[in-house]
Amino acid sequence: MSRFSEEIRSAGASPLGTPPVWHLSFFIAALMLLQGMMGFLFPGLYRDVDWVAAAWYGNDIVTALVAAPLLIWSLMAVRRGSRRGELVWYAMLGYCIYNYAFYLFGARLNWFFPAYVVLFTLPVFVLIFALSRVDAAQIAGAFSARTPVRWISGYMLFTGIGLAIAWTVQWLNFMLTGAVPDVGEEGLKLIASLDLAYMVPWFLLGAVLLLQRRPWGYIIAVIITLKGATYTLVLVFSSTIGSLRGIEGTLQQIPVWAAWTLAGGLAVWGLLGNLQPAR
Repeated sequence: MSRFSEEIRSAGASPLGTPPVWHLSFFIAALMLLQGMMGFLFPGLYRDVDWVAAAWYGNDIVTALVAAPLLIWSLMAVRRGSRRGELVWYAMLGYCIYNYAFYLFGARLNWFFPAYVVLFTLPVFVLIFALSRVDAAQIAGAFSARTPVRWISGYMLFTGIGLAIAWTVQWLNFMLTGAVPDVGEEGLKLIASLDLAYMVPWFLLGAVLLLQRRPWGYIIAVIITLKGATYTLVLVFSSTIGSLRGIEGTLQQIPVWAAWTLAGGLAVWGLLGNLQPAR
């Protein structure tokens, strides 16, 4: 297990001795679960247009039923000294930051606003502190030599470059022709900004480092592929709900996001399935 997991496990007999980031992560998971459930049960709290409200509704379902439970499971697994649990923990904190950036900067003002601020800001500090104490070489050494780094790196490069091209083309089209994208000018700016600043660099950097079998390549690859697969699952649900509500163009998006979720899930399986458990 990594040095950080060892510290948490050794403090497991006394919750007060567990590092603060562990407790803060549990608070984050509980707040994610609460916000997701409230958004799912009371969708009228959203004040956005129909297609945006459908996106929040699908997002809340995945956050409450998948992301928050995964974060809780990972924290319990870390207490047992699990390497897989530790990497899932980091990935779900990354998901939380990316996910709630959309709510914080994209949703119309509503009763969840304070929760959005906390769920966007707090995981940043927790993740920085946690990753600063990781023994990357030790974790990387636990991956099997059979880990399919080539095809996983290929998937990451394809995804990162594809996102960069897709958003750049839409931006250029708008600037040159004035054609407003389906998601609108502000929607394009928000989504493209977050993807180009938060997703693309990590997909590309992680792919290069993983292909070279560098220690941080394994860690970044798990974080970005699991976070990415979880969020494309959000898009599957959001598109499905939008389709059921008769929102134009959402039905055609379902197979695209489903395929990307499957590809991301296979990449995660290829990584974590070849990670040897701590002894």
